Amino acid sequence: MSAKSTAPVLTNDQIRGMMLQYFYDRNKNATSTTGKRGSAVKISDIKSELKTMHGLTQQQVQSNLTYLISQGWVEEKSEEKQVTARGGTVIPSVTKYYQITAAGIDKIEGPSEYTMPRFHGININATGQNIITLGDGNQVNAQFGDLGSALVELREAVTRSDADESQKLQIVADIDTIQSQLAKPEPNRSIISAAWETVKAAAALNDCAALVDKATGLISRFL
Repeated sequence: MSAKSTAPVLTNDQIRGMMLQYFYDRNKNATSTTGKRGSAVKISDIKSELKTMHGLTQQQVQSNLTYLISQGWVEEKSEEKQVTARGGTVIPSVTKYYQITAAGIDKIEGPSEYTMPRFHGININATGQNIITLGDGNQVNAQFGDLGSALVELREAVTRSDADESQKLQIVADIDTIQSQLAKPEPNRSIISAAWETVKAAAALNDCAALVDKATGLISRFL
């Protein structure tokens, strides 16, 4: 008697990836804003289509949609209409739609030449600094480019790891804190040192130890 096969358990990151790709494909193939071929879609259709495509439950879709919205990858929009009931009473009707944001598109395609610079509104040239843009869209002083690139690699490895989501968030947030300091000609050492205390814990995560070692050698000048 053969053992009954079971479907692999999906992680939240895998579900979020499926969902973001779903919104991306919908936007790419859209012929209108709303409707059957619209870039924006109602929650009932999202749940139905993702169940058909990937077997996702309503709970999996709802909880991860909340996460994607809070991170700025997907946005919620409301369409208001007026419905006249019998007797002439006007009742407002609101339908909510969801669609991918520019940040969500960049997450899949990578930064575009039209992606809004992190320091939009600041004339970087007037500072006299040589600022470069890294693969994740962060802008750092060119003299810290090697460290910035090492942190990009580490950040990607952390997000792919099987660590608890809250731990990933803490590490990634402090990586971003360090990257922000690297835009300055003289980064704040105390801020970098404090953030690194959290980031270096990534060495215990799968596929991250070597990347932490690499970053350690480059960040030591600030510690």
